[in-house]
Amino acid sequence: MLKVMHSAANSPTPPTSKWEDLIKIPTPNSVQWDNIKTQLDLVLLALETFTSIGSEAMLQAAIHLDLESRVPDRVALWRLRQSNPIRKGQGGRKKLDVEEARSLVLIACYLAKEHQESIRRAVGVLEQMTENNREPHQAAIIGDYVDAFCNTYQERMEEDATISTNELTRLALKLLIDLLFYSSPGGHRRLWLALIDRSTKF
Repeated sequence: MLKVMHSAANSPTPPTSKWEDLIKIPTPNSVQWDNIKTQLDLVLLALETFTSIGSEAMLQAAIHLDLESRVPDRVALWRLRQSNPIRKGQGGRKKLDVEEARSLVLIACYLAKEHQESIRRAVGVLEQMTENNREPHQAAIIGDYVDAFCNTYQERMEEDATISTNELTRLALKLLIDLLFYSSPGGHRRLWLALIDRSTKF
């Protein structure tokens, strides 16, 4: 299954602009926006903890993508991410509108593409560990990421007694694999469609 991702990351990109791509995808009335806010924040969390980037890199991506009007500064970015309903604290929560969600999708995919080689390498290591029936965390590139993801998740999200360390680990690894898809040409469409699909089934 993982081997498919190597070819997927090299598929051709559509000739239209990325923003127009997302606008063309209709948003169903049944979309659960709270779930989309959570999923987007977790994708960014996986990027942060795997690449060690912070808000400055996300703001630079917004500038490069001409999205400064929607994500102008650290406070705005914090408020958008704090709209995730499972985050600790109340101060930044607001309604995330469709344009803001599209903006975060484009930023996430831009950053994933910037780090595509290291993401691809990590997924390759994960594939090898799986084939050899070894625990993924035994490889430093995977273990360091999983530790960082789990620790940051527990720091930022509301306590949930039902989520175990094993479940967090599986979530971290799933998001890492997803990032390879999102780093590919057309990754922004993949992420947007995945968010809508998951939210309508939530």
